[in-house]
Amino acid sequence: MFPLGTVLFPYAVLPLHVFEPRYRALTETCLRGDGRFGVVLIERGSEVGGGDTRFAVGTVARIVEAARTPDGRYLLATVGTDRFRVRRWLPDDPFPRADVEIVHEEKGGVAVHGGRRDAVARLLVRVLALRAELGEPAVPVDAATLDDDPLRASFEAASLAPIGPLDAQQLLELDDAGARLDRLERLLTDEADLLELRLSGE
Repeated sequence: MFPLGTVLFPYAVLPLHVFEPRYRALTETCLRGDGRFGVVLIERGSEVGGGDTRFAVGTVARIVEAARTPDGRYLLATVGTDRFRVRRWLPDDPFPRADVEIVHEEKGGVAVHGGRRDAVARLLVRVLALRAELGEPAVPVDAATLDDDPLRASFEAASLAPIGPLDAQQLLELDDAGARLDRLERLLTDEADLLELRLSGE
């Protein structure tokens, strides 16, 4: 398990710079195995040093590329796959470990959730364009393309949306694509309204 200060969603890419000895050991264990580990958001505490409190729902990360530096650090490219729920935490020896269950989610039908997916896609483009106009860092608008499948699209939009880690965690914990798209639509509508107010005041 790799507790972080950020949320990883299924289908999203997560680059990691691994320097702590315990996470170097985790990386080496994963590279000898199937290249998978769990990512969870830290609820309280720090990424470095341990002693943190973690949320119980996270995402499996799969290592797709790894490079080791001369001083023993690792540079990893990972991608999110399945969500999981922690049944119980195990001793952090030699690195954080947990007993988990994979959370399976039914694919959201285009006929049922396609309209919500389209609404979220439009809002996401609007928000990213407004942030660019304000000179704030954001994903390029032309990179904000969502899959036709509403389930995958709900995770893609969540990873692209400029939201905080607690909002992201709440989205990750939802077990339904429609509910996730609904919440994203509300979050993005609020963000667009706020950005337009700021823009009109400049």
